[in-house]
Amino acid sequence: MEAPVAHRSPLVLLHGFTDTWRTWDLVLPWLAREHEVLALRLPGHAGGPPLPDPPSADAVLDSIESALDEAGCADADLVGNSLGGFLALALAARGRARSVVALAPAGGWAVGDESWRELLAFQSSLHQLARAAATYADAIVSTPEGRRRATEYITVRYEHIPASLLADQLRGVAACDGAPRLLDYAVGHGWSLEASRIDCPVRVVWGTADRLLPWPRAAERFRTDWLPHADWVELDDVGHCPQLDVPLETAQLILGFTAG
Repeated sequence: MEAPVAHRSPLVLLHGFTDTWRTWDLVLPWLAREHEVLALRLPGHAGGPPLPDPPSADAVLDSIESALDEAGCADADLVGNSLGGFLALALAARGRARSVVALAPAGGWAVGDESWRELLAFQSSLHQLARAAATYADAIVSTPEGRRRATEYITVRYEHIPASLLADQLRGVAACDGAPRLLDYAVGHGWSLEASRIDCPVRVVWGTADRLLPWPRAAERFRTDWLPHADWVELDDVGHCPQLDVPLETAQLILGFTAG
């Protein structure tokens, strides 16, 4: 857990599966001008608290709530990407959010759509590849081709992302020790969101070129069942991680919506 930056109202950032808090590096300078920013490390991820045993969505949420309590955040504006987006919405259902900006939140496949199983298998293979490549992270990102390969599933644009950040992210993926158990849990339990309990403003942002959670298929349940009245923003030609792909636009979308 990173130390808050002392400014205005609290803004809590939740990264995605196998990612690290540094996924927010490129948007932090803008966000920190308006908010007290707390970028959390998720349980079982690099530098984060241990994954609860047995792992469960509720146990992960309990761990995040403990971190919020420790930071003195009874509620906060929440921003999350991918798994972090789903967790931000689940925290909102627990009454811990003043507002939520969810960037390509996970768990939105329509009932009966089993393509999420293919995604989980693919993420398992990506994690294994990252573990094998982590030793060579600096060499991999030292060339444009290597940087493109390191970002091909998360961004459309990559030239502006510092090589040092990409190397750190690759090592972070490899260090996500909780990945296998989280994937096993997800395969066995699927996704569920008590959307009817969310009573704060919600903005959902999705890149139309998302290769991990393809738009609009991976958003179907959010759009039709859970969050049809949310503020929906489509970003043309943007990938899975808008905070890396188009950081200025993403920061504006966050700051233009948060309650701070």
